[in-house]
Amino acid sequence: MNMPRAKLAPGERFHIYNRGLEKRAMFHDDTDYARMLFYILFLQSPVPVHNISRIVAGFRKNGIFAAAPETLERLIKNRTVELELFSLMQNHFHLGVRERKKGGISSYLQRVQIALTKYYNIRYKRSGYLLQGPFQSVHVETNEQFLHLSAYVHRNARELSRWKLKEHRYPWSSYQDYITENRWGKLLVTKAIAEQFSSLSEYKHFVETSGTKADKYET
Repeated sequence: MNMPRAKLAPGERFHIYNRGLEKRAMFHDDTDYARMLFYILFLQSPVPVHNISRIVAGFRKNGIFAAAPETLERLIKNRTVELELFSLMQNHFHLGVRERKKGGISSYLQRVQIALTKYYNIRYKRSGYLLQGPFQSVHVETNEQFLHLSAYVHRNARELSRWKLKEHRYPWSSYQDYITENRWGKLLVTKAIAEQFSSLSEYKHFVETSGTKADKYET
């Protein structure tokens, strides 16, 4: 059951989620996941990024999104949200974001969801809606809730038998960016959570043992 959408406001954190229409898969292979990963990272700002297909293809080959440094600088300077957490699953996604500008989250999700639907319809020669409707949001009101949200998002891959108890290696989540090295630099803001733990292993232990209050975040 979907919860009412929270009232969005600058400076506040929110858990954002959505899923495929009728719970259908949105991501069928690594190319689809990589495309969505590009969108959630690079569409935090309205600054246009060109040659997306080439950049994503480069990521599939080399493991990095090789965008021009000046583009990254403009993107980070003008972003409307800060992405702090993410998990991409076959038929749904979870994001933890902090709004930086009024209307920032709404414009961000509009960019992401329109881009994903357009990409998907072109690639799979279809038309119409891809997502079940408007994104859902839950206001993160306390630090405790923020920490539990991070554990919930980072444990999401446990739903997949292949990744059960190996979710820290799941490539389409920000979990490994918290317990090893942040792959995305300033495009993923880990500071607010990471600074609360004395070591990377301490945060990993927290995620593995946390009671995540999953019912509050269920899609």
